[in-house]
Amino acid sequence: MSWKRSERLMETIKHYSHFPATGVSLRQMVQFGERPSTGKYFSFRTLFRASQFLSEELPIRLAHRVQELGDLPDGLNDMPSIKKVKDWYAQSFEEITNLPKPQLSKDVRDALIKPPKIGKPSRILQETTQNPSIKCGQYHSSPYQKSNGNGENKKGAARRYFATVDDGVDWPPELHAYNQRFAETLHAIKRRHDGVVTTVAQGILEYKRKKQRMQIDSNIQSFLDRFYMSRIGIRMLIGQHIALTDQSHNKDPSYVGIICTKTNVRDLAQEAIDNARFVCEDHFGLFDAPKVQLVCPPGLNFMYVPGHLSHMLFETLKNSLRAVVETHGADKEEFPVTKVVVAEGKEDITIKISDEGGGIPRSSIPLVWTYMYTTVDTTPSLDPDFDKSDFKAPMAGFGYGLPISRLYARYFGGDLKLISMEGYGTDVYLHLNRLSSSSEPLQ
Repeated sequence: MSWKRSERLMETIKHYSHFPATGVSLRQMVQFGERPSTGKYFSFRTLFRASQFLSEELPIRLAHRVQELGDLPDGLNDMPSIKKVKDWYAQSFEEITNLPKPQLSKDVRDALIKPPKIGKPSRILQETTQNPSIKCGQYHSSPYQKSNGNGENKKGAARRYFATVDDGVDWPPELHAYNQRFAETLHAIKRRHDGVVTTVAQGILEYKRKKQRMQIDSNIQSFLDRFYMSRIGIRMLIGQHIALTDQSHNKDPSYVGIICTKTNVRDLAQEAIDNARFVCEDHFGLFDAPKVQLVCPPGLNFMYVPGHLSHMLFETLKNSLRAVVETHGADKEEFPVTKVVVAEGKEDITIKISDEGGGIPRSSIPLVWTYMYTTVDTTPSLDPDFDKSDFKAPMAGFGYGLPISRLYARYFGGDLKLISMEGYGTDVYLHLNRLSSSSEPLQ
């Protein structure tokens, strides 16, 4: 039976969309998720507090997206694929807000909210700092929000992402059951939203065909930036919570949820190089893809989400290799070598990818960051399962690789920049903020 949204649900969503979101930094997520010294596993109490934060935070973020999808201008909100995505967000909102809360005795409720015993102080997480890559309000969509776009609500956040230490209380089975039920609900929501990127892209194609337009305007570009940035944030919070609930993640001490406190840049870069060369060979029918030289200190580790970094490296390398093959011809015996250089600074780890793929005309560089812009002659038809894994992509053709990679970089305070020499090649600079304290860009 297909899901239908009700008027009452839409009124509730509108009410929630008036509240500001609460920003979380990478370092806060790690401090929150560190295993307490009193036991091997994450405590029920800590998971319950995390569930409470998300049960209030996620509906607000989902409500902002439902409202914005419904308010899109020029008939874009009437495109079938956009309506489908709006329904996904509304259904997910309904599932979280309707999840029954556990029936707990007064003693248990008091124990959940009281500070831990003397000698085991609550570890309030360090404050988030302004995201250095984001202008104030850059990813805002709601006129009602009272936050400044960098995680600092002017009235002070009512919700707080913070860590508590397990104080050894024997928690009732209802609490455990609620934590499991909440995690299962998040699993279902995450699966439902797997196809969001391509379904929204399909909606933009429907709009372009109906309006007979070649390019999208700046308003739609800004909407897509906000929307996809918000999606990264929602999936980050959901993925982190699911990983913390799943005790199997405790096997690797360097992981806190999906965050690796010792992400090895060299290993990830080499893996991305191998994957990009494989895709390049497959796409162009080559025996041997252009070579890639990696210059990186072998022991360079920092706190990051390996999945995000893999995605950004793979997308930028794929673009470079395609440019090299198309510039020099697929039948060339030996291609120029693409260089990947990693440098370690106090604030940033910077990865430079330099190719000799002919470069980009200066007038076209702003278009590189435009969604649905591509140098491929024909855009492939969109397969609804295309991004089921989030990071699986064809060689080229959708015009999504660079703009979404830049959002991933900016999400935790980094950036992605491009400098080109037309007639020679392009340098892409991927800056990764190693301080890990900057807030998510909030929408």
